[in-house]
Formats: sequence, structure tokens, C-alpha cells
Amino acid sequence: MKKRENPRINEAVLTWPHADSRESVLQSLAGIIQTELAQAWKACGTFEWIALGYLALSSVLITVFARNLAHPAWLVATQMLVALIILALCRLATRSEQRAILHGENFHSKFWHFWRHWYPHLFFLFCFEEMGKLVHLVNPGWQDAKLIAFDYWLTGVHPVLWLEQFSTPAKNDFFQLAYITYFTYLLIVGGVLYYRREWKAYWATMIYSGVGYVIGYCVAMLFPIESPWFSMAGMWQGDLRGGPFTATINFIEHFGRVRGAAFPSQHVAGSVAALWGAWRHRRWLFWMLLPLVPCMCVSTIWGRYHYVADVLGGIVSGTLGYVIGSWLVKRKREPSERSN
Repeated sequence: MKKRENPRINEAVLTWPHADSRESVLQSLAGIIQTELAQAWKACGTFEWIALGYLALSSVLITVFARNLAHPAWLVATQMLVALIILALCRLATRSEQRAILHGENFHSKFWHFWRHWYPHLFFLFCFEEMGKLVHLVNPGWQDAKLIAFDYWLTGVHPVLWLEQFSTPAKNDFFQLAYITYFTYLLIVGGVLYYRREWKAYWATMIYSGVGYVIGYCVAMLFPIESPWFSMAGMWQGDLRGGPFTATINFIEHFGRVRGAAFPSQHVAGSVAALWGAWRHRRWLFWMLLPLVPCMCVSTIWGRYHYVADVLGGIVSGTLGYVIGSWLVKRKREPSERSN
């Protein structure tokens, strides 16, 4: 008895691409991906070189010191995903700008333009939170004893404990407010420059911050410091009690606290880099922020988040970010500068 053939199966066999056709499709797809990646790389500016360079360096270190990490493969995969998102964002924003030149600005072009300029803030946050997993990448032990000894040699006291005698709810709340202002400095400086469409100055300020942060991240991976909050816990007489700002910072620290990466202080480094940006590009803004930054530096010690050494290290890394960043800015024009 002759077996009946299924015409649908026969049709599928006939229409299924042969090996040569499949190879051609894969080659075409690889060519498209290669072209898009090349265009994305071309759209990158100096800030992206810094960001992608840091991701590449940290991925190499994760691979080399994988034995010291719980899930190194996931960390490298996350690094690669972040790098691809940055490249895709640069490519999409550049394509949107090109269309806006031909057809005028619209919601689509403004949307991509906004995220192309403001994603660095999210990148800094990602890197800082990631440090909680990378802090023991190279050195498995905490090095706080060295900084505690340095602080005592420098001041003759343990500053975190010595300041406790001046604690009152009002002072605690004032310094916690000063601590919170850290989150606003780069937003304020960047916001003013973005509003005035001064793209070169805007990206220069992001580059100062990027270099300063990367220096701090690299030091933190080599020299793990957990901060007085952990290393000196129980040595003070009680918690710092205050008002609404104290409650706010306690809420933020409860969900976003990173154990480690305390030296150099990224809060101080980011604030100093933003302050240098204001000095270079908006002098009146510099004078407005100047009284706040020293208070913020003191607040990191008052709130038991950092040692004096952390603050000094943050000032140095933030200033280096400005010096090195200024040199980098002179070497290459940014994408937004070329299109304006």
C-alpha cells in the first residue's frame, strides 16, 4: 500500500533554505551587525571611550580574578549588556539627529537626544552599586585599619567618634541635608549647561566626573575599605537622631548602601569634579555651590560614612578627573559639538 505524502511537509522541504542560502543569510546578518557596530562606535564620544574602557578593564579583571567572585560569568555578561546598551543609545541618538536635520525636530528626536545626554548619571549609579560585588576582586581582606591609623596620626583622635560629642538632632539633620546635596551637584551643573544648549561644556563636565569616578572605582577594587559605619560599629554611644533629612538618608542608605568602595569617597570625588565643571564653564554656579561642598565633605565623616582619608582621596581623584578630563576634551570634539 502506497504511503500518502503530506503536501505541507513537501512544501516546507522545498521552501526551506539550502545550506548555501542559510550561509548567505548569516553572512548578510553578520555584515549588518558589523556595520551597525561600526556606526555606533563612530557615534561615540570621549565619555563613551571612558565608560566602555572601564567596562572592558573591569571585565578583564573579573575574568582574571574569577576565583574571588561568586558569579563572575553573570558579572561579565552584565558588563557586556551595559556596553551594548551604550552603543545602541549612541547609534539611535545619532540617527535621530540626522533625521532631525533633514525633517526638523520632533518628539522622537528630542527623546533620544535627552537620553543620549543624561544616561551618564545612570551609568555612574550602576558602577557604584556594582562595586559592592567587586570590592574584594583582588584583595580579600578589608584594609580599614590602615585608614583608621592614618586618621589618628593626622588628627590625634578618631574623628568619627570625636564628633559624636557635638551631636544634636538639629546638627544631625543639617549634616544629613548636606550629605543629600551630593546627588544634586552634577544634575544642577549639567542641567544649566543642557538648558543653555552648551553641548561642549556639558560633555566636558560629564568627562571630568567620568574620569574621577573611574579612578575611584579602580582604587576601590585594589584597596577595599568598608567605611566606619561597619568597621567601627558599636564604638559610638548611640545612633544619630534627627528630623526629616535624617529619616530620608536612612531610607536611601537602607536600600542603596554599598559595603565597600569607601576609599576614595565617590561622594566627594563626584562633588569636586562637578564643582570644577562649574568653575570652568559657569563661574557664578561655582560660587553658589562652593559653600555646600565643604559641608558635604564634613557630613561624610559626621554621618560615619567615611574616614578623613576617604575625603582627601575623593578631593584628589575628583581633581585628577578635571585635569585628565580637560586634556581629553582638547583632543577630541564631541558628537553633539560636531552637529551644532
